[in-house]
Formats: sequence, structure tokens, C-alpha cells
Amino acid sequence: MTARLIGERIDLVETLNRYRDEMPAGRDGAMACFIGSMRDMNMGDSVQAMALEHYPEMTQRFLDDLCAAQMSARPLNDILIVHRYGELSPGDDIVLVACWSAHRADAFDACREAMEALKSQAPFWKREVTAEGDRWVHDLQD
Repeated sequence: MTARLIGERIDLVETLNRYRDEMPAGRDGAMACFIGSMRDMNMGDSVQAMALEHYPEMTQRFLDDLCAAQMSARPLNDILIVHRYGELSPGDDIVLVACWSAHRADAFDACREAMEALKSQAPFWKREVTAEGDRWVHDLQD
């Protein structure tokens, strides 16, 4: 299980391929993956840019605990979370969650639960840049 915070672009294909290359062959029957990207609209307004801020130690601990919780909640073989921080533009990938298990239901359930926890509980602060100026977004549910 791995959780990483990065300040640069997420190379999705390279990240997943490199991670899978280190896994035992034939162990997994399923991999569920979620990729979250920045939209150019939020709350009815056009968004030109966004900044995600965090306290590194606090956020890393949250991600590590989230991975461990998902591993203990069901028969997962592995979980990977890569979350971006810093300045983002519309279309940039923000988060990658991938879960491996013997069966698809466990992989899907873990991936969805991990993503829901990230959106509702992760210690990130989001500042959007709109035509009307910068604004802090307090409801990260969307």
C-alpha cells in the first residue's frame, strides 16, 4: 500500500505501470481505478485556476491511515493513492486511487470509499481563481 503527495503532474500510465510491475503476477483478478481532474466550472462560475494547500505531515498521515483502513476493511491486495497539491489548471489530474483485489466488488467498494473519504475528510484547502477574484471553497463534496 502506498500513498503519495506530489506537487507536479501525475503521469497516470507510468505510475500505474510501475506500481503493477512490482506486484506478484497472477494475484489480482481486479483493479478499480478513479482519476479525479480539475473542472473549469464550480458553483456556477468559470474557474481559471486552483490551488490545493495542505500541511504535509498531517495530510500524509491521513492518506496512510486511509490506505490502512481500506486494507483492513475488506480483502484487498493493495491500494495506491497519489494526490496532487499546489497550483492546478482546468484538465489537470488531481488524484489517482487504485485498488487491487481478487474480486471486482472489493476493488470497486474500496476505491469508492477511499475517494469519498478523500473528498469529505482529507485536510486540503482549496482556493479557486475566478473572473470575480480568488475564493476559498469550503464544501469539497463536489
